[in-house]
Amino acid sequence: MAETVLVTGGADSVGLVIAQAFAARGDKVHICDVNASVLAGALASNPTLRGTLANVGDRAEVAQVFEAARAWMGEISVLVNNVGIGGPRAAIEDIDIAQWQATLDINVSGMLYCMQQAIPAMKARRHGAIINFSTGSTRTRLPMRTAYVVSKYAVEGLTLNAARELGPHNIRCNAILPGAINNARMKKIVSDKAAALGQPLEAVTQEFLKFISMRTMVEPAEIADMVLFLASEGARKVTGELVSVSGNVEWED
Repeated sequence: MAETVLVTGGADSVGLVIAQAFAARGDKVHICDVNASVLAGALASNPTLRGTLANVGDRAEVAQVFEAARAWMGEISVLVNNVGIGGPRAAIEDIDIAQWQATLDINVSGMLYCMQQAIPAMKARRHGAIINFSTGSTRTRLPMRTAYVVSKYAVEGLTLNAARELGPHNIRCNAILPGAINNARMKKIVSDKAAALGQPLEAVTQEFLKFISMRTMVEPAEIADMVLFLASEGARKVTGELVSVSGNVEWED
């Protein structure tokens, strides 16, 4: 059975790869993104996708996303809450409160707003899958990134409680905990650190990999594979799980 899929943050990187993977197997896919030019480029390059410009931290804009999606493909049967921001980098006592709040608004409240839009129809049909994105940093902890880590712990709490509440309605809810993803954002982090330390890029890359058990970054397509599995009939009894796709991240700095 083809699914109707909504992917937040679906215009680039992991989100776009996930959207493309669902579309490739014949599902209808709607994406949203806060970056207008990136969204336009993704839709132009992927004519089977449709999308809406939106900030998921704004409840009214989330409602507009779902209205647009329903207009062409009906109610959502698979929700992928992929959007997340890194938040401020600061010692706890120095965290800017406006940035703290923005991190929680987007990373946590944004997921809730999307779930509130999707769940009523999922309940009515007794069919639905919700996949939320947390981070491997909830396992390693990450100094100077407290707002981000706290927001992702909240995502895990939201996921686990939703799984219990929604299970009787045959709605599954799981979270993915990515590690170091081989994408533009991670490459910039490594490049910036190499520049700051005055060290070769390869040396800094190997230092990152030293604390991943499998000594490798994760490809966006590998995360998409897990998302598709969690949304599939093969995972029909998988719910309330926090699934790491990281090669086992042991430690971060």
